[in-house]
Amino acid sequence: MPFRRAATVFAVAAAWAFQALAGSPGVAADGTANAAVVFAYDRFGEDQTPSISIRIDQFEAHLDELQDGDYQVLPLPRILEALRNGAPLPERAVAITIDEASRSAFREAWPRLKAAGLPFTLFVATDAIDRGSPAHMSWAEVRQLAAGGVTLGGLGASTQSLVSRPAEEVKAELRRMADRLQAETGQRPTLFAYPQGEVSAAMRTIVTEQGFAAAFGQQSGVLHPQADRATLPRFVMNESFGSVDRFRLAANALPLPVTDLTPDDPLLTVNPPSIGFTVSDEIGDIARLACFAAGQGRTALERVTEDRVEVRIRDPFPPGRTRVNCTLPGPEGRWRWLGMQFVVPE
Repeated sequence: MPFRRAATVFAVAAAWAFQALAGSPGVAADGTANAAVVFAYDRFGEDQTPSISIRIDQFEAHLDELQDGDYQVLPLPRILEALRNGAPLPERAVAITIDEASRSAFREAWPRLKAAGLPFTLFVATDAIDRGSPAHMSWAEVRQLAAGGVTLGGLGASTQSLVSRPAEEVKAELRRMADRLQAETGQRPTLFAYPQGEVSAAMRTIVTEQGFAAAFGQQSGVLHPQADRATLPRFVMNESFGSVDRFRLAANALPLPVTDLTPDDPLLTVNPPSIGFTVSDEIGDIARLACFAAGQGRTALERVTEDRVEVRIRDPFPPGRTRVNCTLPGPEGRWRWLGMQFVVPE
């Protein structure tokens, strides 16, 4: 589940934010509550796989930042319920998620999170546990986490991408994963994370029809009441791009709400894609909006109308996962983020 390309385009956008921040006047507050940042981790201290692992010292620095900073780390279901019901969330609300249920997550992350009193959600891939993989938790360990208050979600039965597989095969895998979680823990998952963050329009429909209340990708961005519950964003953290400065920038991020996002299907049929979106009226001036494409850097933007933007991607993306991040200066020196992850077929 490599995060490298995703993290690279995040780093480019983050560097732009740091540079621009030095000369950025504050912007008046404009209803930035009712938003939350979700972080995605996978493995911990597995230096042989830096694209999916975070170093222990980096992870500890993240936890120190969350405990020492002005953040409110909340259970993910509580955040989703507040957004669904229009209830207020505390300023700088944050949720922590871990994908895959690796042994290092149990050995390294769980004790540290428990000692810090920080809730998190574990998205479980069930096949590896059923095989008795030494790199993954046992079912007894998953049950131990659940008994300790950890929210369990599903990551598919395997960790492999589902976007290119037949619909009936995808449905069968999601049912198998949910059945195994329920059989082993007594809990049927209502939250889902797309394996490798790869999403398609067909996958969104299947996940919704399977009864999941919310599903998460790996595109950068911030939860807000208008966000699509079937493709919610998360900021991915890994060893290569897990500095505390980048973590702090993401933890303080604000939403950039848009409508009429094109292309509607993240599984691309046209490459380079024609990307466009309409920025919510509440955001105000978008003259300083900037977008960055993986492997291409800052892109050209065209203001079609006062609030309609088209992103001009210069070159076709290579096969696999690719990202586009857009940022806009927000109030109090914080940054608004809109992330898009696409899949280019082989």
